[in-house]
Amino acid sequence: MKIIYFDNSSTTGYKPQCVINASVVAMKYLSANPGRAGHTMSTRAAMLVEKTRSKVASLVGAVSERVIFTSNCTEALNIAILGSLKLHGHVITTAYEHNSVLRPLFEMKKQGLIDITVLRPNNFGVVTADMIERAVKPNTYLVAVNHISNVTGAVMPITEIGKICKKHNLIFSVDGAQSIGYQQLDIKEQNIDMLSIAAHKGLHCCQGIGCLVLSDKMYIKPLKYGGTGTESYSLLQPRELPEALEAGTLATPAIAALNAAIDWNKENMFKIRTKLTSLSMYLIERLNALKKIKIYSSADILNGIISFNAADISSQDVANYLSKEYGICVRGGLHCAPLVHKHFGTTKQGMVRVSFGLENTMEEVDELIKALSKIG
Repeated sequence: MKIIYFDNSSTTGYKPQCVINASVVAMKYLSANPGRAGHTMSTRAAMLVEKTRSKVASLVGAVSERVIFTSNCTEALNIAILGSLKLHGHVITTAYEHNSVLRPLFEMKKQGLIDITVLRPNNFGVVTADMIERAVKPNTYLVAVNHISNVTGAVMPITEIGKICKKHNLIFSVDGAQSIGYQQLDIKEQNIDMLSIAAHKGLHCCQGIGCLVLSDKMYIKPLKYGGTGTESYSLLQPRELPEALEAGTLATPAIAALNAAIDWNKENMFKIRTKLTSLSMYLIERLNALKKIKIYSSADILNGIISFNAADISSQDVANYLSKEYGICVRGGLHCAPLVHKHFGTTKQGMVRVSFGLENTMEEVDELIKALSKIG
């Protein structure tokens, strides 16, 4: 049975050969801890790490030293949120957020450390900058939003929210998991203080590597303590970035893959965006022609993420049916973002999510529609 992969917002199914090759080469020839020794292999690995760090910085308008390598976007978000804690402060976030944001925030709230305001989207499916500003309190210190929702593909007005954060001297944290590689962000122009990146999605890199990018004004308290290769005489964690937040051995093969992925993405971003737009438009058009299909994603936002339900059937049952009977891989359930489902009234049913990638085709969309037409 042919596999049709429509779960690219979880992890892109296509990995460029240059990305694969870079990881393999690093494992074969750079299997040494970068910057932990003075010998040739360690030095070469360190040079690769710093070269990649500079490329990430260039990608989002940052300073190289303020790019922190993490194991994934979840770790980056946890470092950002927990490391910027202000005791008894107030945080503004949205119902669109992933559990990588919600869980650390609500854990701190449970411990009595912070207060939280969760903003629900308006009738147009957007949390506006005005809504953010109206929620600001005297003790507000952090605004945490995602750029693109992993559930519906809704896009937050990052530039306008950034202006509000600058006006009120608030820390602005952006979850870029679904946008980096597809959309341009510049942390200086958009007043972003903490940007979290998932390399295995839009950048088409491997799993196991992410980034936290900090603005010039941000200082983050470490969550991990350990070896850094610098100030080894000290029993305290170094304060200088990036070492302060990079305790332990870095994932050199994954960083090598990211180095290649960024170059590949620069050459192919426009092609990818064009492909996702055309596939999204086609799928929404075909879904609208089916009976008993409810679409939750806006037809005005064509970024490759479309969520829907088929009548009152469980989204997980639909996903299992598509996989077992047709080899079509979609995502069912709550997508690790429970509050957006509460907003749409789909907490029990969940949503069926299709998320496109570069290699998907119109013919594959036709196969999906053919399968859905037989449900119910």
